[in-house]
Amino acid sequence: MTRSRRTVRLLVCYAALASALGAAASNASAQSGLKKVRMGIAATSVGFLPIYTAYHRGFYRDEGIDLEIILMSLAAANNAFFKGEIDYSAGLTGLALAAARNYPAKILIFTIAKPLQSFMSRKEIKEPRDLRGKKVAGSSPGGSATILAYQALRHFGLEPGKDVQVLPMGGSGAGRFAVLEQGVVDASLLSVPENVIALNKGYNELIFLGDVVNFPQNGFGTSVTRIQQQPDEVYKMVRATLRGLLFVMDEANRDQAREVMMKQWRVTDTKLAGEMLGYLKRGLAKDAVISPEAVQYFIDLTRETSNVSQPISASQVVDFSFLDRARKELRGSR
Repeated sequence: MTRSRRTVRLLVCYAALASALGAAASNASAQSGLKKVRMGIAATSVGFLPIYTAYHRGFYRDEGIDLEIILMSLAAANNAFFKGEIDYSAGLTGLALAAARNYPAKILIFTIAKPLQSFMSRKEIKEPRDLRGKKVAGSSPGGSATILAYQALRHFGLEPGKDVQVLPMGGSGAGRFAVLEQGVVDASLLSVPENVIALNKGYNELIFLGDVVNFPQNGFGTSVTRIQQQPDEVYKMVRATLRGLLFVMDEANRDQAREVMMKQWRVTDTKLAGEMLGYLKRGLAKDAVISPEAVQYFIDLTRETSNVSQPISASQVVDFSFLDRARKELRGSR
């Protein structure tokens, strides 16, 4: 048998195996009475703790949903969402840009009201003005870290691209921390926990973005088609996530929320986990309430950073009707 024929046979076998595994997963969900739902998450930020808390505490299963959370890049999440390979996307900047390009999608909930990122610099850089002529790490073009890096620099009176180079590093906060440690860049916008780790290693926190910018983050959205065809499922997804947010916000649940964080992010240091949770609580959106002005700010910055000239209104991007209903219902049960 030729090598090419062996390769074809192997690919056929792998395809058959994948199909069988998919069918088995579907059968397992059907037998349990739960509906299989897939969500793509484009970052490892602890800003997603409300979603992971709802997952680990069984809030989605309470709603009859067997949620599969798939970690993927922002570009991959956008591509998978547009192809219908995932049902919900946590790539919120991608959803906002989709609205600008007339793709019918809506953001359903934000769980973070303020950025959880810090601008961390090399140890010899003591002041923001010292970044002039230097290089800083952003994420992908149009990604949240890039958008916020631009805002932080402008807050310092520095113009991105002119006074400071913003390099599109992509990937995760861990990757942006790695290039800072390697000396590839002079500063980097780091999320929790990388900003906490960097601080403990002696890097300088020039600013915590949540102190100067109201920029909603973290949450998820779906297609208008799914909203129209599966409104009960959409509502249950939003309600379970809101339950996760309320659980994390309740100080009585601090130890349990920290345990979820330690499990999900594989943190073994209790002190570090406590610091991470402290940063997170500085940015959580109480009851997932985000002002229209903050939503518009998020949209405008996303559009500007991605060089989209077409104006976008908040009504084109968000649908908070399911959240409003869930908020009222859960308030009534408290």
